[in-house]
Parts: sequence; structure tokens; C-alpha cells
Amino acid sequence: MAWFRRRRVPGQSAGRPVDRADLEHLAEFVRSRRGVEAFIEPRTTVTETTVLLVAHDGEWTRRRTESPEIARRWAHGLSVPIYDVKLLGYPQRMRDYNERQKRRPA
Repeated sequence: MAWFRRRRVPGQSAGRPVDRADLEHLAEFVRSRRGVEAFIEPRTTVTETTVLLVAHDGEWTRRRTESPEIARRWAHGLSVPIYDVKLLGYPQRMRDYNERQKRRPA
């Protein structure tokens, strides 16, 4: 079966490489909002490693990253605190924001 013949080079992302537009989107989110914190979401069988950014009011965005180490370097370069979502979980303000968005009239 073709599925089993696919092999990755160690250190290479399974999906497409991270796009500069993704990094610029994250940087713009940090520049345009207050109190942004970053959370590393681990790779799963379905998704690559991602960086989740959450602003002070709970607004959030996420984009893929190549590895947790690269995400940490990126966040430190922008002076954004970064946490591991496996250790801390998702912030309550993000859940509250999602709930407010559901109740908002269309």
C-alpha cells in the first residue's frame, strides 16, 4: 500500500512547510492586540504542531509551526509569553470569548 511507503526525513514537517504569511499573521495579531499570550498545541495524527495566540479579551488565532522549539524562539523574539497547552490547558478567557461569539446575532 502506498501509505506505508511514505517516509519523512527526520526534522521535516509532514505537511506543507510553514508559510511566511502564517508567521506574519501571528506577528500582526501580537502587534494589534493587548495582552497576547502564546500556547503550543502538540502535533496529533491529524494536525501539525500549532501556535495558539490569545489576546486579553479571549480573541484568538492559530497557525501551524514546524516545531515547539521554533515556536518558542518566535515568541521570545516578540516578547510574548509562551506556554505548553498540555500543561496549562486553554485559558478561560478564550472559552468565554467563544461563548460570546456563539450568542452574538448573525
